[in-house]
Amino acid sequence: MRAPTRILAVAAALSLAACGVQSIPQGENAVSAAWAEVQNQYQRRADLVPNLVETVKGAAAHEKDTLEAVIAARARATQIQLSVDQLTPENMKKFEEAQAGLKSALGRLMAVAESYPQIRANQNFQDLQVQLEGTENRIGVARRRYIEEIRRFNDLVTVPPTSWTNALLYHKQPKAQFAATTPGAEKAPQVKF
Repeated sequence: MRAPTRILAVAAALSLAACGVQSIPQGENAVSAAWAEVQNQYQRRADLVPNLVETVKGAAAHEKDTLEAVIAARARATQIQLSVDQLTPENMKKFEEAQAGLKSALGRLMAVAESYPQIRANQNFQDLQVQLEGTENRIGVARRRYIEEIRRFNDLVTVPPTSWTNALLYHKQPKAQFAATTPGAEKAPQVKF
């Protein structure tokens, strides 16, 4: 290989590298990892539910409807498993609705537990409650990290020069973000005493 040909080959390789040949697949890998962590934290919450239900069941057996609602919400939430390739706005909405249903059911369960001093005094219940609060925080952190990875990936596939590489080689579409699932969530709540 002659020197000018080598120089052209090196220049071509460097220009391709600068235009996102590696960064787009790396960005997609980062999105996959961030989504896996979101699912991991939601699974952690779902795994706590049976223990919470059992703890409350013994002391509040007549709260059967609430306990069954929590179990049903958990079942719905764990049925929806999305891979990164399935993260469309429609699928994200279904996933978030199922998770919101579980969170709401858990809120009702905690309200029931507040009515029973023997439940609140139960060390197992207290430990589970702390774990659930920590898990909710972890879900928030994982979602924020996922949102940031989606932003980075969407920048790679839509902003030049990497978007040119995407158009030529990968044909990746921007990925869906989380959206508020509660109607009126974009408005600050009014608190009146």
